[in-house]
Amino acid sequence: MQYHLNYNFVWKYADRLAWGLVLSLELAVISIAIGCVIGLTLAVLSQGARRPVRFVIGMYVEFVRNVPLLLLVYLVFYGIPSIGGFAYDATTSFVITLSIYAGAYLVEVFRAGLEAIPKGLIDAGRAIGLTPVQRVLYVQLPTMFRIVLPSLSNAFISLFKDTSLATVLAVPELMFGANWIYTNTFRIVEVWTVVAPIYLVTGFVLLGGLRLLERRFAIGRR
Repeated sequence: MQYHLNYNFVWKYADRLAWGLVLSLELAVISIAIGCVIGLTLAVLSQGARRPVRFVIGMYVEFVRNVPLLLLVYLVFYGIPSIGGFAYDATTSFVITLSIYAGAYLVEVFRAGLEAIPKGLIDAGRAIGLTPVQRVLYVQLPTMFRIVLPSLSNAFISLFKDTSLATVLAVPELMFGANWIYTNTFRIVEVWTVVAPIYLVTGFVLLGGLRLLERRFAIGRR
C-alpha cells in the first residue's frame, strides 16, 4: 500500500498550529523572565555568601541540571499538588517547571558574568563614592548583562524548543496542536514535515533578532 501525501488536512487545522506557536513563544518568554529573576537573585546571593548558602544553591543547580526536564514536569504537576494538597492548571505548572529549570542554568551564567566584570570598573565606582548597592545596580549588573547576553540568547532558544514537552500535560502549544492534527487525520508525515520547518524558521528568526540585540549592546561598541 502506497502512502500519498495530502496536506489539505494540515492546512484545514492550521489555526491550531498558529495559536500553538503563539503559546509556545509566550511560555518561553515568561519562563526566561522568571528564570532570570531566580538565576540573578541566587547568583548575587552566592557572591561572598557563607558556605551553607552556597551549598544550598549548588544543590539546587546540580539537581535541576542532572534530572531530565520531562521528569521535572511530572514532579511539579503531579508530585507537588499531591503532597501540598492543592492544584494548579497545566499551563501554570509547566511555566513553574520551565522557570525553575531555566533559573538553575542561569545561576551559573550570571555568576560567570559577575566574575568576568573588570575589577577596574568596580574600583572606579568605589572611587567616585558609590555605595555597595549603587555599585551593583549601576556598574555590575549593566556590565554583567552585556557580557552574558549571548548566553541568554542561547538559553531562550533552548527554552522555546523545550516548550514542546508541555504537550504531555495537554497544554495547547505547537507540539500539542501537531499531535491533535495527527491523531484526528492520521497524516503523520505531513504534520511533522510542516511542524519541523515552523520550529526551524521561528528559531532562526529569534536568533537573528537576538544577535542584533547582542551587537547593539556589545561591550566595546562605538
